[in-house]
Amino acid sequence: MVVAFDVRVSGRVQGVGYRYYARACADTAGVAGYVRNVPNGMVEAVIVGSAEACDEMLRALRKGPLGGRVDDVTAHRLSPPPRYDDFRVTY
Repeated sequence: MVVAFDVRVSGRVQGVGYRYYARACADTAGVAGYVRNVPNGMVEAVIVGSAEACDEMLRALRKGPLGGRVDDVTAHRLSPPPRYDDFRVTY
């Protein structure tokens, strides 16, 4: 079963390689979607995959990269799940 989440991450998540960390984690977890910086200093992501893959990705997003600091992660389920072929860093 494919599930999807709209994710917002706050903290020190811009300028620390968070998006590239997220892309590497997405490859490991096996999720598709995207990650991008937003003007308010947060990072936004959409992740799509199996429930287990999305759980793994959400755990990784809560951890963040070295040099970063994650204060909060909110994840809202999307229904129906959007379709993505891969996971991309967008701007």
